[in-house]
Amino acid sequence: MAIIWQKTLRGTRYEIRKAGNTTRLYTDGVFHSQFNPDNPITRSVWDLLMLPAFFYETNRIKRILVLGVGGGSVIQLLHKYVQPDEIIGIELNPVHVSVAKRFFGINKKIATLHVADAISWMEKYKGPPFDMIIDDLFGEENGEGVRPITLNTKWLGLLNKHTTKKGLIVANTVDSKMLKESAYFTNKRTQNHFKSAFQLTVPQLENFVVAFLKNESTSKQLRKNISKVPGLNHQSGANKLFVHIRELTT
Repeated sequence: MAIIWQKTLRGTRYEIRKAGNTTRLYTDGVFHSQFNPDNPITRSVWDLLMLPAFFYETNRIKRILVLGVGGGSVIQLLHKYVQPDEIIGIELNPVHVSVAKRFFGINKKIATLHVADAISWMEKYKGPPFDMIIDDLFGEENGEGVRPITLNTKWLGLLNKHTTKKGLIVANTVDSKMLKESAYFTNKRTQNHFKSAFQLTVPQLENFVVAFLKNESTSKQLRKNISKVPGLNHQSGANKLFVHIRELTT
């Protein structure tokens, strides 16, 4: 892939690489975002972050909050396939927000982006609840992506507070160890906030995406709803989904 833009700011190096219509964002060598308007499905973590919206019927998810925007890959997928009324994105890194707007096409019609610390923003937020909150908070350390906060009791409780009565929380975890150590598995009160939970993975990706739902659902229901969505129901080709779904039990 050719580097079409690069910048070093306060010791951090940013690159935008492009091959055909595929655009990628790298920060200190960590791969943060990818989007291709012709082939939106990446068969990577961004698909997994978007897909839990389809545990619900079409048009059920109206307001979505994305914590950790990067270049905006998942926002583009949500806009294209879920089509909510509103998407709000919170991103700590102002360069990422600039890149999302300049290179990934995130304009005001698609989402409202705020440069802010997502944890502090959530603690201060007093607006209406969200139908879906996506926690994709990652930074960089020694060339690897690291989470600034675990899925502990306080954090999941805060996310739960700001979701609707039948909403869902979706989180990107580093590995199965982080998931097993989350408050969902270690705290009975946290478990009781949710009626069902699922783990989503794709081949050759270590990350686990977990979805905590305040209503009951099944993987069968998810796949049924996906099959109704134009562009997500491909049986072959570049946009065919490769996703493994497993219901979590405590």
